[in-house]
Amino acid sequence: MRYEPAIDTATITALDVHTHVESDGHDHTSLDDELLAASADYFRAAVPRTPTVADLAAYYRERSMAAVIFTVDATTALGGHPPVSSEMIAEQAAEHNDTLIPFGSVDPRRPAEAVARIRELATDYGVRGMKFHPSLQGFDPSEREYYGLYEACAELGLVALFHTGQTGIGAGLPGGRGIKLRYSDPMLLDDVAADFPDLTMILAHPSVPWADSSISIATHKANVYLDLSGWSPKYFPPQLVRAIGSILKDKALFGSDFPLITPERWMRDFEDLGIRPEAVPLIMKDNAVRVLGL
Repeated sequence: MRYEPAIDTATITALDVHTHVESDGHDHTSLDDELLAASADYFRAAVPRTPTVADLAAYYRERSMAAVIFTVDATTALGGHPPVSSEMIAEQAAEHNDTLIPFGSVDPRRPAEAVARIRELATDYGVRGMKFHPSLQGFDPSEREYYGLYEACAELGLVALFHTGQTGIGAGLPGGRGIKLRYSDPMLLDDVAADFPDLTMILAHPSVPWADSSISIATHKANVYLDLSGWSPKYFPPQLVRAIGSILKDKALFGSDFPLITPERWMRDFEDLGIRPEAVPLIMKDNAVRVLGL
């Protein structure tokens, strides 16, 4: 079944652009037990770390919200551990297209195969974007060998969502389990944004410790947006709070990183930031509706 969105954007209260599917509903998860445990401990997750597509649909439908869902394919970097299937995610999202929007994920360390899968996921399964996690996937996104991935996304009209900054995956483990934070420096993505002006890009998270870089890139590049997931808003750097309420009010997107952070917790803390009232509906829903072509 090919995904086609059927979201009533007039009735949803918010659109969460960053949620994770880490279980196929049986015995397989995209991360191994050690990484799952380290991530849950880092975030002090209040809900199970491995919701299924159906779990996410029920959760967001109950709250009159819509959500972008995805996993991360880091097969090579994780020594052959396969992710939850992006094809499965898209097919199941099609059964819940009133509330879910599927993104795909491919292993960038296998560039030729990744480009072919991007085309298949977009054409045959209807995904609306692609999720990249340079640190977990173990690649420098500015390297030319990966440009074919971005060319395919731009040609197919897919949004490219990139993890930036600190990650809870591997946090507290010896050597961080080999995960290198520098690959998620957003300045590496400035090259991509400049070289692919027709590619809509989302820099995920407050990009700690590089928040100023993400703010600068999103201000400078018309095709770059920021999602605000992965951190409680009470921990946002002050310069980010100022920017999303003013010069970047049309570029900022609500995201929770559910199940690591719940929308309720995120929104409760967001209310305390004192964001200008005219910016709030843009951040919570309107910007995402425009970016995702809904």
